[in-house]
Amino acid sequence: MVARPNTTDLTIGITPDIPPESAPVPCSALDTSVETGRRGFLRGLGGLFLGAGAAIAAPTIITNPAEAASVAAPRRQLSFVSLHTSEKLKVTYYNNGSYDRSALKDVNHMLRDWRTGEVGNMDPKLLDLLFQLRQRLRTDEPFQVISGYRCPKTNAMLASKSEGVATKSLHMEGKAIDITMAGRQLSRIRQEALNLRMGGVGIYSKTGFVHVDTGRVRQWGV
Repeated sequence: MVARPNTTDLTIGITPDIPPESAPVPCSALDTSVETGRRGFLRGLGGLFLGAGAAIAAPTIITNPAEAASVAAPRRQLSFVSLHTSEKLKVTYYNNGSYDRSALKDVNHMLRDWRTGEVGNMDPKLLDLLFQLRQRLRTDEPFQVISGYRCPKTNAMLASKSEGVATKSLHMEGKAIDITMAGRQLSRIRQEALNLRMGGVGIYSKTGFVHVDTGRVRQWGV
């Protein structure tokens, strides 16, 4: 764990079960013939469950009580661990009334398309959703990330292999994330996310994760 000036800690490692990529591959060069679907990867995982920069003004429009509670928090911190790369990130992404630009860049890198190395722009409202969700789950455990941002080429490849992947997925807009968390059942993660009513919630019990996004309120999966 390496201390970062902006209160961000980032540790990078390689999961033994997943061969490291030699170098990031541009999204346009992604080989769609290779089986890299998230369901294939998760089956391989089995039962594994494991600052200051320039500021961005906080949103002033509050749409529901859950979002209001999140916006009211003066300091917001999140932790992530990637189940694909073993990277870990603990970051204070919001402080003193504004989002921290440097911290958001770290989040974007952490939640990049791990297949290609392409970095997207994650929706700050998605981070607020996760912040509120972790409060409801009453834990300091990191979110275990299966999928964050996806470039269009990656998403098209996955959609061609599975009906469960939307062709216009919000992952491509940085507005969705697939997660699990040590010590918390998927059913509880799903229910607490539904209670927030801050976007879409899907549960994938067989493959072991919950999808949350900042799209319209809806739910699916068993």
